[in-house]
Amino acid sequence: MSYLTDHKQKFDDLQYHIENQDQLRRKANGGNSILFSYQPDEEQTYIERATELYKGKAAFIDISKLLVRFIDSDGWDSFKEYYHDFQSTPYLIFRSDDPSEDLFDLIISEIGTACKNDRIPFLVRTGCLFGTGIDNVNIMEHKTIMNLQHPLVIFYPSRIEDDNLYFLNFKLASKYRCILVK
Repeated sequence: MSYLTDHKQKFDDLQYHIENQDQLRRKANGGNSILFSYQPDEEQTYIERATELYKGKAAFIDISKLLVRFIDSDGWDSFKEYYHDFQSTPYLIFRSDDPSEDLFDLIISEIGTACKNDRIPFLVRTGCLFGTGIDNVNIMEHKTIMNLQHPLVIFYPSRIEDDNLYFLNFKLASKYRCILVK
């Protein structure tokens, strides 16, 4: 399939799943998320096209900007020291159960805000999650996401091989609680 045909088909499939949320929930094991898979080197092209197609309908939540905001909240020096101390358990920094706001909390909050503003939440630049201990399934299984009025669309730089999904082309990833647009 040519790139242009593939590109159009992916966006047609995405639109179908957005418009058929009840069916999405059935096929996604009760989930409310769509993983939009593409090769990592094609990310900018897909983000630009989605921005055109969903202008005024979607909120594009850039994980790279949230990561910078999270680091800036305590300052670089504090973050660097904290990260060094917990580098073998990064989820304690980025997705902890304590009451202080972490990257995971920022992501969930932004998704909730998008839906409150009647926008379809699109997570982009998700490659920034690598090494944080935050996996797609952590986001997709969160109770807020499961109950959104709009499905969550996760732009997911990945490859599919033998029915397996590889985040950033090498890390095995979950397809549970979502529909995969490939």
